[in-house]
Amino acid sequence: LPSASSTAAMASRALNLFTICRRQFGTTGSLASKVAVLGASGGIGQPLSLLLKQSPLVSQLSLYDIQGVKGVAADLSHISTKAEVSGFDGPASLSDCLKGSRVVVIPAGVPRKPGMTRDDLFNTNAGIVADLITAVAKTCPKAMICIVTNPVNSTVPIAAEILKKHNAYDPRRLFGVTTLDIVRSNAFVAEAKGLDVSKVSVPVIGGHSGVTIIPVISQAVPSVSFKAQDRETLTTRIQNAGTEVVNAKAGAGSATLSMAFAAEKFVDSVLQAIDGKRGVIECAFVESTVTEAPYFSTPLLLGRDGVEENLGLGNLIEFEAKLLQAAMPELQQNIAKGVKFVKERY
Repeated sequence: LPSASSTAAMASRALNLFTICRRQFGTTGSLASKVAVLGASGGIGQPLSLLLKQSPLVSQLSLYDIQGVKGVAADLSHISTKAEVSGFDGPASLSDCLKGSRVVVIPAGVPRKPGMTRDDLFNTNAGIVADLITAVAKTCPKAMICIVTNPVNSTVPIAAEILKKHNAYDPRRLFGVTTLDIVRSNAFVAEAKGLDVSKVSVPVIGGHSGVTIIPVISQAVPSVSFKAQDRETLTTRIQNAGTEVVNAKAGAGSATLSMAFAAEKFVDSVLQAIDGKRGVIECAFVESTVTEAPYFSTPLLLGRDGVEENLGLGNLIEFEAKLLQAAMPELQQNIAKGVKFVKERY
């Protein structure tokens, strides 16, 4: 068990992160922000685009997919919010979609079905991400890139390697969106403890699939305690929450609505940081030296140019340290698979 001093230190760090995350220091005024959504007519792309259309921080919403997106754009354009919506169908229009984008969000790809792991998606989604990132590198290399497409543990390294080939890689500007793991952790902890979920914050570190998802419940705000068995059960549920939805939908899809909510939350934080808000913190899967894994998710302080500071692991209790140790082999393999894919095919 952690000592009283270490418990106090963990609580202090957690409270500090939570306070910074919600502190508003004033901004320099809203900047015009064009956001591109690649894969906008899909199960995640449509609700994500709807949520982004409602954001006061988005001035232009540029939607791309291989087909069907013009109808989505026309539908969204009738909503009485300020973002101007444009739709772009097919690869020939991709560069026009991307021109001038400050943020590019990529939910494109095939969804998971019952019995599939995120890694099973690799063969299809790896090529989709590589092709889209190639267009980003050529058209808007300074954009903040938010990768939603699974398996994130592999697609982020793929994106990085493609960007490097075009001399367009800035590790501060490439993010794997793991926010759904945080959203789920907040919801499940709040439910278990009868708390107001809007006031709950649970950092989640590691990766974005199975055992690589490491909820750091010891750093939750407000501080919560669980019996060992309950903590283990809750952790397992968070790690397998995606499968919970896939099975509940019985072949009809994966987590689309909650993923769209989480992705919009992350993009909103990125836009706030670009716009000059200070103290914006989100967890995301980025290039990292925090562990031996070259990419790793931890709380990040965001700024105008992306990652301003990696806030690291904080103090982990023994249970969480064991989760970290158990996650590393699979995480390293996922990353290496993405790197190898680009080296062999591009």
